[in-house]
Amino acid sequence: MNDETRLRIRHTFDRLSTSDRAPTDIDRALTEAFERLMHGLPELTDGKITVVNLCTEAGVSRASYYRSPVAQAVKEILEAPQTRRPEPEELRAEVSRLRKAERELRRENASEVRELKDTVATYANQIQLLALRNADLEAQNARLAEQLRQAGATITPLHPPSGQSAE
Repeated sequence: MNDETRLRIRHTFDRLSTSDRAPTDIDRALTEAFERLMHGLPELTDGKITVVNLCTEAGVSRASYYRSPVAQAVKEILEAPQTRRPEPEELRAEVSRLRKAERELRRENASEVRELKDTVATYANQIQLLALRNADLEAQNARLAEQLRQAGATITPLHPPSGQSAE
């Protein structure tokens, strides 16, 4: 927690102390619990800054928390844009952000893989069709050449088949 956040917390809680209402034991317990959570030193909880954790750390009910002026002070502190959360809280937020980014990247990657598989399947079908057509043309050519030979015609190929030399 940075010095500015520490000063904001102290100033906000000091304002509560100087109000016309004296702080109760519940107010003091909530203040101490909030400060422990903000410093990243929880005693009873996982350290997340939530109402439930704050009440658990302070040993008070949520109803007591909401009746206390500390509730408004905590809300004011946490809503301030310059308030720095304790490092574990920041790290949790970063982990959450990174997980969300990872899910998005996995989604994009899966979509791209699906598109590529579809493209490969299309090309494989086209290759198969061309190979079958080529085999049909070669068979047709062989039949025509045989018919011409049987008729006694001389056949001179224009281009020798690949892998063979002209005779």
